[in-house]
Amino acid sequence: MSKMRIGIRGTTAVSILALLSVLFLSAAPAVLASPRPKDSEQVTKLLTNVKSEAVQLKDDAEDMKSFTWSKQLSWQSHAAKIEQIKQHVNASGKLLTDLQNSKASASAWQGQAIDRIAPILQELAASVSSTIEHLNKNQDRIHTAPYTDYVASTADLASDLSELITDYVAYGEAKNRSENLARKLEVPGA
Repeated sequence: MSKMRIGIRGTTAVSILALLSVLFLSAAPAVLASPRPKDSEQVTKLLTNVKSEAVQLKDDAEDMKSFTWSKQLSWQSHAAKIEQIKQHVNASGKLLTDLQNSKASASAWQGQAIDRIAPILQELAASVSSTIEHLNKNQDRIHTAPYTDYVASTADLASDLSELITDYVAYGEAKNRSENLARKLEVPGA
């Protein structure tokens, strides 16, 4: 009979362990999941503002790139356009500083956006500076390399920056819509 008791106790212990395992595993996602920090409204607004600057910057950089194909435009036209581009880069730089100062309140994806925007904007600023410097020294060489290369590089970087920021802003908007819909539908875990 003692064997029976050991068998019953062993079975009971296994059953209890199995039950506890099931309970633990079903509760584990809720216990282990850390609460997702809410998106910062300030960072969202700053990203939207920097997106607007980046889109204008891209458009101006593409215009300037087309200037290199026209033999009719003077170096002054190039200088005026590069000045517009420089203003957009400076405005974007100020917004990036505001973003970096707000990073502590940013959600994970917003922080990632800030980190990915910074190096492209820095490279773009360097490209614009090189373009300006070359134009100042070589006003009669606006249709030859390296000037055309600087202008093309600026346009490519401006396009990359605009696309990156536009994608992040679109992601944030889609995420917000999804979360609002989940709350409306009372989806568990949302």
